[in-house]
Amino acid sequence: MKPKPYDFYLDEVLIDEQTLQARIAELGRQISADYAGTEDLLLVCVLKGGMLFLADLMRHITLPHCIDFMAVSSYGKAARETTGAVRIDMDLHTNIANRHLLIIEDIIDSGNTLDYILRLLQARQPASIKICTLLSKPERREVPILVDYVGFEIPNKFVFGYGLDLDEFYRNLPFIGVVRQDAYIVPDEMP
Repeated sequence: MKPKPYDFYLDEVLIDEQTLQARIAELGRQISADYAGTEDLLLVCVLKGGMLFLADLMRHITLPHCIDFMAVSSYGKAARETTGAVRIDMDLHTNIANRHLLIIEDIIDSGNTLDYILRLLQARQPASIKICTLLSKPERREVPILVDYVGFEIPNKFVFGYGLDLDEFYRNLPFIGVVRQDAYIVPDEMP
């Protein structure tokens, strides 16, 4: 079998496609039940990593809802280097006052970025804010964050696939993989 381009970087498949999709369906059912009767649900996807998760999750949410997007960055040139400073690259286009927000995240590590987003959005006076993340690394948390819906708690490993990038590559993989530490190279040297 011909090697795939990501094989060089892949140490292990942490969460396979079937397990991912089954858990996303469960989350969709739970969110639908919890928000039953809500007429003003807005899913706020944090780009770029949350896009695949949002697309699959919203197919399992059975009540009417709207979507909007934010692009936020706190990482340097290499994917593992956080700068600590959070920057809003793209803000919401929707007025969120008195709306029920569900923030859709790909992964929560330190919690610093999400803490910044929460403070920013709370100042705009939504009716409520809850958080749904596909992946959570609780051992990396620097800021206490109440996460309402968690797909998977994972160990402190560098992961990619299913929306999470390896220097902007491999977001399209249908699984979550762990990066081989001896294979990771700086972006300028990627094949």
